[in-house]
Amino acid sequence: MEERIRIMLPLLDERQRRIFLAAEAKTYGRGGISTVSRLSGVAPYTIRQGLKEIDSGEPIERKEKMRLQGAGRKKLQDNIPDIERHIQEIVDGSTYGDPQKVLSYTTLSLRKIQDILAEKFHIDISFRSVSSILEKLGYSKQANQKMLQVGEPHPDRNEQFEFINSKAADFLEKGLPVISVDAKKKENIGNFKNNGEEYRKTKDPRKVLDHDFPIPELGKVAPYGVYVLNDNTGFVNLGTDHDTAEFAAESILRWWTCIGSRTFPEADRIYINCDNGGSNGSRLHLWKYELQQLADYTGLEIHVSHFPPGTSKWNKIEHRLFCYITKNWQGQPLVDIETVVNLISGTTTAKGLKVKCQVDTNKYELKRKVTDEEFTKIQLFPCEILGNWNYVIKPRR
Repeated sequence: MEERIRIMLPLLDERQRRIFLAAEAKTYGRGGISTVSRLSGVAPYTIRQGLKEIDSGEPIERKEKMRLQGAGRKKLQDNIPDIERHIQEIVDGSTYGDPQKVLSYTTLSLRKIQDILAEKFHIDISFRSVSSILEKLGYSKQANQKMLQVGEPHPDRNEQFEFINSKAADFLEKGLPVISVDAKKKENIGNFKNNGEEYRKTKDPRKVLDHDFPIPELGKVAPYGVYVLNDNTGFVNLGTDHDTAEFAAESILRWWTCIGSRTFPEADRIYINCDNGGSNGSRLHLWKYELQQLADYTGLEIHVSHFPPGTSKWNKIEHRLFCYITKNWQGQPLVDIETVVNLISGTTTAKGLKVKCQVDTNKYELKRKVTDEEFTKIQLFPCEILGNWNYVIKPRR
């Protein structure tokens, strides 16, 4: 019997398995249901259902519908109609994110929420069910250190988020490009240990160097990413030199030349969301100077918004592009630039993320200065709301 069950079960659909196992149990006699259940791993209830179908006297014919009408587990929300409201009530007090909650975070663990549901509302559900409901409500699991701001939040933080959401929604509705940009941390090239794990033969770990000192002849790479909110695509300019404002603007230009101009052929403006520091900081004159060169070259009116201080990890490129790149190459040494390009280009998600990667071998000068004369020629127009963080740079005709 055990051999028959092992051979037959993979070949049968749900209804056929039920009737086959019921026939085996009936042939076995007393104790047949428990014996067949133990050998097959199928619940006794299912086998009893099969026995009822056999004993009904109706012809056992192949049916298009395998399950009986109304069969299957009821949705959790059907059994507990208020479950989503209760979970929302629990996490509201510990939620971080923008005011529109396009993406929200909670510091409570799944099991903590599970315990509160049991204690406060007398609802007993698994932490996995809690996870599914949180995802449906628009929450994502994040490590605490990535979302708690050190010190007092900036007083204009919420106003800035509201501005970004409103303007991004307007651009998206009109079919105009909205991009999130940032530089990922530099990576050493060589046979170094890369955090994470990969599947390999048992007791056959990949051998890497026992130190992390950079190898001068291999150098480092600086990935600068462009994430397009309109169509869930990403572009990475893989620099081999310094991460400067010139490099940042060049990365955006390469995206526009390679992809953007073809995807948005009618666009006359672009909306850029970026951090408030680094190579694209709001106070950096070189960043605005290079954006002017970008505007002049492309003819685009460039709209820019910076995230408030302390909120760089809420930039969409972090959790819609960079995190998946990191996950895709975890446990794999970045032995050469070609490997990095292939790993970045091979990054995909269930929601259809596609990424293109190019290598940038240009040299970028550090501490390059913009003269007062050069800066005054920039067609810079601060917005009425938080003009230091929101501004428009127009092409010089």
